[in-house]
Amino acid sequence: MGSTTTSATTAASAATASGAATDAGLNLAVLWGRCSAGVEIRTLESGRRLASFAVRTPAGAPPRRRPGVADSATSVPVTVWDPPAWLEAVEADDPLVVIGTVRRRFFATRSGGRGAKAEVEAVTVARATRGQLERAWQRAAGALDVLT
Repeated sequence: MGSTTTSATTAASAATASGAATDAGLNLAVLWGRCSAGVEIRTLESGRRLASFAVRTPAGAPPRRRPGVADSATSVPVTVWDPPAWLEAVEADDPLVVIGTVRRRFFATRSGGRGAKAEVEAVTVARATRGQLERAWQRAAGALDVLT
């Protein structure tokens, strides 16, 4: 199938069970775009694997686009814990669908200061075929249904 094994519905169910999602809002990101560059996979000291890549998407939703202004794009950083093997073969410009949550990480910089980075922590990643896109939308809708 080409996607990670955990579904957005499962993540939303866990959040709802704990009361976090219904009390505090919803953190659900859905990206559909092209991989900006190849995927970097690292093995951490703990033995867990972490994939990092970016998905290039239009910078603004259609209501924000202005007539006569060239479309711009933005690359959204994505991480995947324990990525599926097929993700290693993804190359620049491959179309992807990502479902996950926005996370902000803090880290120490080389100069000794502190830095922060916002990224999407993927729950589901799939190649962006028409069928995969439709299934991603169904998963996202299922996650929203669990919360209401």
